[in-house]
Amino acid sequence: MQVFVAGATGETGRRIVQILHDRQIPVRALVRDRVLAQSLLPAEVEGVVGDVLDPAGLRSAMAGCTALIIATGARPSFDMMGPYKVDYAGTKNLVQAAQATQIEHIVLVSSLCVSQFFHLLNLFWLVLFWKQQAEMVVKRSGIPYTIVRPGGLKNDPPSLPLVMAPADTLFEGSIARQQVVEVCVEALLHPQARHKVVEIVARAAAPVQAIADSFALIPSS
Repeated sequence: MQVFVAGATGETGRRIVQILHDRQIPVRALVRDRVLAQSLLPAEVEGVVGDVLDPAGLRSAMAGCTALIIATGARPSFDMMGPYKVDYAGTKNLVQAAQATQIEHIVLVSSLCVSQFFHLLNLFWLVLFWKQQAEMVVKRSGIPYTIVRPGGLKNDPPSLPLVMAPADTLFEGSIARQQVVEVCVEALLHPQARHKVVEIVARAAAPVQAIADSFALIPSS
């Protein structure tokens, strides 16, 4: 397995790259700024400079990889087209590149509440709407997938047990990014994670359960 990580210098993406590296899983990181990547990612990680809005470049960058983790996301800005370009069009380009190469599994980091059009977050240039459209592109790709919908992301170390539930059953809650990262990487390793949409938060009263076992309880989508 060689994993292609898009959004590799973002808060979640860089943690994904790090855990893959720590587990000695070959990883190729898509970055827009090589200097920034060198300051954030392990020196041994293969980095390729590219842009999710450059379809031809993505196919070349992804060649030889067998798994794809999409951890991209539009940054807060005054650009009304940001979520459309990054969350939807960028994901669509990544999926098309995956179809043209040897990708066998796609893991997409999405968001809780994407199916709620009237959610407050959609005031920010329809960010949840475009994430939902990106999910649909992944599901229709013909490639086995795992869509991970985390609650509010925290940079603090994990302190509460993970809760994993089927699509459209969790509507509030937060989670440490490191737990999101662990779910994404575990999804690559366990067949029971494929063809599933999972929602994840962390809660004090939740029982501690292995991530693989949690995946096994989620119905296929």
